[in-house]
Amino acid sequence: MELHEYSASDLARMIGARQVAPSEVMAAHLDRIEAVNGAVNAVVSLRDRAELMAEARAADDAAPAGWLHGLPLAVKDLCATKGVRTTWGSPLFADFVPKADDLLAARMRAAGAIFIGKTNTPEWGHGSHSFNPVFGVTRNPYDLSRTAGGSSGGAAAALAARMVPVADGSDMMGSLRNPAAFCNVYGFRPSWGLVPADAEGDTHLATLATEGPMGRTIEDMARLLQVQAGVNPEVPFGRAAQDYVAGLAGASLKGKRIGWLADWGGAYETEPGILEICEAGLRQMEAMGAIVEPLPAPFPAEKLWAAWTTLRAMLNAGGFKAIHDAPDRRALLKPETLWEIERGQALSAQAVYEASVIRSRYYAHMARLFTRFDAVALPTAQVWPFPADWRWPQEINGQKMDTYHRWMEIVIPVSLIGLPALSLPMGFGDKGLPMGMQLAGPVGADAAVLAMGQAWHEATDWPGKRPPS
Repeated sequence: MELHEYSASDLARMIGARQVAPSEVMAAHLDRIEAVNGAVNAVVSLRDRAELMAEARAADDAAPAGWLHGLPLAVKDLCATKGVRTTWGSPLFADFVPKADDLLAARMRAAGAIFIGKTNTPEWGHGSHSFNPVFGVTRNPYDLSRTAGGSSGGAAAALAARMVPVADGSDMMGSLRNPAAFCNVYGFRPSWGLVPADAEGDTHLATLATEGPMGRTIEDMARLLQVQAGVNPEVPFGRAAQDYVAGLAGASLKGKRIGWLADWGGAYETEPGILEICEAGLRQMEAMGAIVEPLPAPFPAEKLWAAWTTLRAMLNAGGFKAIHDAPDRRALLKPETLWEIERGQALSAQAVYEASVIRSRYYAHMARLFTRFDAVALPTAQVWPFPADWRWPQEINGQKMDTYHRWMEIVIPVSLIGLPALSLPMGFGDKGLPMGMQLAGPVGADAAVLAMGQAWHEATDWPGKRPPS
């Protein structure tokens, strides 16, 4: 097996045992990027090879700084990285080089990662298809005519294509989960507050998005989460980190109660084959000892959507006000971002309050549901990876999608209340395209959800069993 094919955890163990040097690991991954990134376009703002090899050689004899010591990492292009171009996919920042790391990047750098560049994302992370006017479109390693998803599409595609051993991402509306499903890797959205934000902007109301890990193994994600997690005292609502690795040993699904929510009682249109592939996976989980129970929709989908779009638009309107107020800068915003801002600007205080009440009532309802179940399951996506030249799917099964993100509504039940959720690879459809299933637990049950994922990984290992050709 070549070095770029190993998991991050295995590489870290090999480096720690001096069986391989960071410079050898770096060279292998840079060679892999040179071979395949031209077609996939997942890694952007790639740094100079000579500089990267010099940093890797310096790590060869240095004392390990942490778990990521000497490992090449490409950071999602929504996270500022000191000295490495950060664009947010926007022409407004096409040449921007930050002078400081965001907190997430600082933690990964302190753990020994060598930042080789960035991973591609939709402009401002809006939409689950990774294209932008700065770098173009990221393509799916399993079918280059298809999307890799988003907004962590570059991260998922780079992982699947073995260009990086592990990856960070972020998730407001499925961005750690949807691309993981499309690229046959794992994506984990932590409980909200576990991976803290930077102390800037609104840290009290902005409780919809979070950063988190992606990987080809659960162990890799658990170890990266250990690096990412931990309270930032300057930000409210923080959660203390736990040991997410220890609980993976002896992981089992035996006796675990899983509520199957399917398409939310028919509310979420799904393309043919998606429910079926998830149900086949659930039957396999039953054979592993899990107790699976089909559930009716636990809350009205239209209320969840109304609350979600209201709160999301409110946050976008506030966050983008300075850009929107400058006509020359506003002209460079994508239509989907403008839609979010202008919808948010038209909201009343009463509308925002009512959306928050729906959110609170739904949280309470799900807390009661989790007294009966260890986890609930939903498909990760409502569509298979779609053509890369689309902006977004206009319809599903003949039903028109009335917004640029309505086609991924199935992630809202997790995102709205900050549940920990893991996208598990479920295999491949009849056209050879990957799909995943969300496994979500109660808030704070991150370690338990990862352990359930470990049991599934040990039984299936879809990323290892079926890499891109």
